[in-house]
Amino acid sequence: MILFVLSACNKRDDTEKVSIMLDWYPNAVHSFLYVAEEKGYFEEEGIELDIQFPANPTDPINLAAAGKVTMGITYQPDVIIAKTEQDIAVKSVGVLVQSPLNHVGFLKDTGIKSPKDFEGKTIGFTGIPLNEAMVQTMMETDGADFNSVTMVDVGFELSSSIVSEKADAAVGMYINHEFPMLEYEGYQPGHLDPTDFGVPSFYELVVVTSDDTWAKEQKNIEAFWRAARKAFDDMETNPDEALATLLKHQDKANFPLIEEVEKESLSILLPKMNTNGKFGHQDAEVWEVTADWMTKAGLLTQEANLDGIFVNMEE
Repeated sequence: MILFVLSACNKRDDTEKVSIMLDWYPNAVHSFLYVAEEKGYFEEEGIELDIQFPANPTDPINLAAAGKVTMGITYQPDVIIAKTEQDIAVKSVGVLVQSPLNHVGFLKDTGIKSPKDFEGKTIGFTGIPLNEAMVQTMMETDGADFNSVTMVDVGFELSSSIVSEKADAAVGMYINHEFPMLEYEGYQPGHLDPTDFGVPSFYELVVVTSDDTWAKEQKNIEAFWRAARKAFDDMETNPDEALATLLKHQDKANFPLIEEVEKESLSILLPKMNTNGKFGHQDAEVWEVTADWMTKAGLLTQEANLDGIFVNMEE
């Protein structure tokens, strides 16, 4: 009874409900959220966090923009496109992954060593223009002819497209997921980092909210980040404990996790989540350089609108 009373005394009466939609099913990159939840960091900040999963890849940014969720996890280029091309009033309130996870993958026995080796080959992708633009930039930077490549829309079957030889390589493969999974299955994958061949080091994952939600719930969002940073520090200090917490919260019915794969994934992610020593911090230059490349690559039809596109939490 005494324990119950103590627990009740620690519970805040002024808890605010905050929701966040993941970019995908729970995996290693989301571990800090579950660490914060399990250790009571959100509750300490007066937040009751509702973690939601998307039905399709555009849900996080669309539902955040519509105010249906407080925040959504999405991709920096998509935020620039939404604000510039569709006049959607969204802003990034923090970065989760500071550089691209999206690489061009292949099996090592293809003999691919550089983008010039893509010439005359078939490259699988998900049909997203960004990925096609990445391949073109990589090839042109390496002095190769992009017109010699056949781009094939393989949906999300990127790994199986190279294993089945439907494609010689595939862009959109994540170094923290597809590659550890292929290795787990006994294959020998190779990959090329787009940032080594002219593609800017854009933010892979950012957390967005609508301008309206920010105006109304700034204090709640700032509280969320205080708890998130505390949990991320724990994740860096004890990644095995964070992984164990994630595995307890996995969606076994729809997306069961493999512990060995997620452990490797977390080791890849951690340096990319905190490259400047400030988890969540954003630099204006990264937004500007990314938007400039997107314009040159034909991904934007007008001058990028970066006005109010991001805000940093107090650090």
